[in-house]
Amino acid sequence: MVGGWYTVFRVTLGWAGRVLARCRVAGRSHIPREGPFILVANHESILDPLLVQSNCRRTVHFFTKSTQFGANALFRWFLPRVAAIPARRYRVDPQSVRTALRALAHGDGVGIYLEGERSWEGALRPFRRGSIRLILKAGVPVVPCCVSGTYNAWPRWTRSSWRAPVWVRYGEPLLFGIHDTRAERESALEPTARRLRQALLALAVEPPDRPRSTGA
Repeated sequence: MVGGWYTVFRVTLGWAGRVLARCRVAGRSHIPREGPFILVANHESILDPLLVQSNCRRTVHFFTKSTQFGANALFRWFLPRVAAIPARRYRVDPQSVRTALRALAHGDGVGIYLEGERSWEGALRPFRRGSIRLILKAGVPVVPCCVSGTYNAWPRWTRSSWRAPVWVRYGEPLLFGIHDTRAERESALEPTARRLRQALLALAVEPPDRPRSTGA
């Protein structure tokens, strides 16, 4: 569903992550070699999409806030070429869900930042219920991915960045089954969210002392 630019960007950004962010990666063998899957990750920094996607050897279509697509000419050109899915924040977006399901039907991966936005304090925030519903509807393997250290490297509340060790760890795929009806999805919502949270926390690497926030 994406062209050769995806591979170019993945390799280039992967190299940049290793050099600039001193990124260490573990668990890539847990990513399915073929077939659809959903990759779920925590979100500490603007660096996360670059590191998570570039270190995954499969094509992953990540949800990206729709306003980014109109931010400037560079983003309008770049985001479709890295398989970004435009999504409206804080509301149900049927079009983005259909796009994600089409990518899965094609055999690709779909990436979700379950918190829906970057953390202000580096801690794991509550998950978006719509994201959990999509996971339950899709019924494909779910690969948890925890990024540690990017909050130190580039926290949300500053435009500055500095070198800090970063870890990207992919965990074993989780299976939740297909939940076809709304009632089935609603009943499975909370247990699924708890299981995903536990999986992400189990993959976390404790970073050095975090930098102090200078304000929201």
